[in-house]
Amino acid sequence: MNIALGCDHGGYTPKEEIKSMLEEQGYTCRDFGCYSPERCDYPIFGEAAARAVAAGECSYGIVICTTGIGISIAANKVRGIRCGHCADTLEAELTRKHNNANMLAIGAGFTGPRLAKEMVQVFLHTDFEGGHHTHRVKLLDAIEG
Repeated sequence: MNIALGCDHGGYTPKEEIKSMLEEQGYTCRDFGCYSPERCDYPIFGEAAARAVAAGECSYGIVICTTGIGISIAANKVRGIRCGHCADTLEAELTRKHNNANMLAIGAGFTGPRLAKEMVQVFLHTDFEGGHHTHRVKLLDAIEG
């Protein structure tokens, strides 16, 4: 399974740790940057990772900035993306179960590395429940126009 990764300088260190963890588990990671802790702009990297997911090149995406908010907004601007900004494992689980999210956004300034890795594991191993949530996801997708 291919996983798209993107971050800004605030998410660089956790992105690198998550990438190592995923590769050790046999995932293929496509790293869309950033590639150092030098100041940079999150929309560039959030969009790049989201475009790979939307195009079907990657199954899921993980994006990280200091708050997780800005990069989730950038990702959600791409048609076909449902990026959930999550702060704990329950939210990571429910964004998959209820929203069929295909991307996870994490705020590195608020989420420690251990929790971030746990959130990624939960996100990647949780299936969409379907049922009455299917109609709601279709309504979300219809907003794109």
